Amino acid sequence: MSGGAGLVERVRKLATGGGRVLIGVAGCPGAGKSTLAGWLATALTADGLPAVWVPMDGFHLADVALERLGRLGRKGAVDTFDGHGYLALLRRLRAETGTVVYAPSFDRDLEQPIAGAIAVPPQARVVVSEGNYLLCPEEPWRRVRAAMTEVWYADLDDRVRLERLTRRHVEFGKSPEHAARWVAEVDEPNAAAIRATRPRADLLVDVDALALRP
Repeated sequence: MSGGAGLVERVRKLATGGGRVLIGVAGCPGAGKSTLAGWLATALTADGLPAVWVPMDGFHLADVALERLGRLGRKGAVDTFDGHGYLALLRRLRAETGTVVYAPSFDRDLEQPIAGAIAVPPQARVVVSEGNYLLCPEEPWRRVRAAMTEVWYADLDDRVRLERLTRRHVEFGKSPEHAARWVAEVDEPNAAAIRATRPRADLLVDVDALALRP
């Protein structure tokens, strides 16, 4: 994996063909996907290639829907996202480059998606989107992968990843005991499935080697 400058240069080369470039960042919970995606969008924009970060987390089903489906206790699993809605947005982002496209965000304080919170203007040449399941072979995720220009996989040592993940759960309101239990019973089963998709990535990115701040 190249360093940060190498990643920027890789995207710049992808953008020479015209059209909007969509870069996906997949990886296990706590691997630093959001940190990498946010950094990449900022670095590309600073380098003269306007980019916007659009997280897949905006397509979390709301808690009211998860409760109705009996899935609230497994929030973050693949079937707790609106994958078809996410796919539709990606296709709009590729096709609708003459107008502003609005995308949802995810508020970690509320733990809820927020509709229409991110504007992707016509001048945005690159959209960076991160999410756990971008490389999953099942539908609609297979078509999500096809809608991306490239999908990278964020790699991080599991010990570091689990420490950061548990700390994040605590920061956003769970007790240390609840956080540890959630990681063991919810996040790690999801991580096992996500890790199996690693070989499908276009690029493996060692997040620690980039020394980005989590």
